[in-house]
Amino acid sequence: MTSQDTTSLAGKHALVTGGGTGIGLAIARALAAQGAEVTITGRRQEVLEEVATKGLHPMAMDVRDEDDIVTKIQAAVDARGPIQICVANAGVAEGKALHKTTLDFWRNMMATNLDGAFLTIRECLKSMRETDWGRVITVSSIAGLRGLKGGACYSASKHGMIGLTRALSEDYLGTPFTFNAICPGYVDTPIVERNITSISARAGVSEDEALKIMTHANRHQRLIEPEEVSAAAMWLCGPGSQSINGQTIEISGGQT
Repeated sequence: MTSQDTTSLAGKHALVTGGGTGIGLAIARALAAQGAEVTITGRRQEVLEEVATKGLHPMAMDVRDEDDIVTKIQAAVDARGPIQICVANAGVAEGKALHKTTLDFWRNMMATNLDGAFLTIRECLKSMRETDWGRVITVSSIAGLRGLKGGACYSASKHGMIGLTRALSEDYLGTPFTFNAICPGYVDTPIVERNITSISARAGVSEDEALKIMTHANRHQRLIEPEEVSAAAMWLCGPGSQSINGQTIEISGGQT
């Protein structure tokens, strides 16, 4: 699709979890700009409503709550038709040494990042399977491809998302549905802003030094813009993408 084509996804219903900020919002806006009707979800309705412009439909939903997901996604389907683009983006990112990791911390991370992706995709597939085209995109991380120092729990959750994505791509080979994972490095989002404080406290460094730790973790030595990630998502939804399936798209400024 070209930048001038604003109707490429007209008639398509997309759902983006964690769609009120950061990567999710950038993807949602890009989808809406191409004509899709986009349901954006998050835990805070007020945040979603603040960013809801033409084509974006806010719907509070907690990806840790199965009943909430089942009910809300069905309501979105009833309102806007089958979901043909599912972007499982909602997640939490926090590092912690394993010997300091409580079971509650572990379970919340897995419930949000991995269980949330599983439940979201499962419910979206129920209507997607009734159509003749669909795209499922999980927003994993570079940490899903290699271990992140100080982030064993986070890395495990993001590895799990990639495993889920790859397995589903095998399950649906030969169908009009594809499943791919986007794996960014550190992106300039509110999560990075929160991590600056966290890393500063854990490592005993200044906030400027904490920012440099994240910036230098990206091979090109800068934070990634959310729009760079949304561009990859749009590519996966665009014409000619039907043979891109079961892949991990790395956005990190260089080889990992």
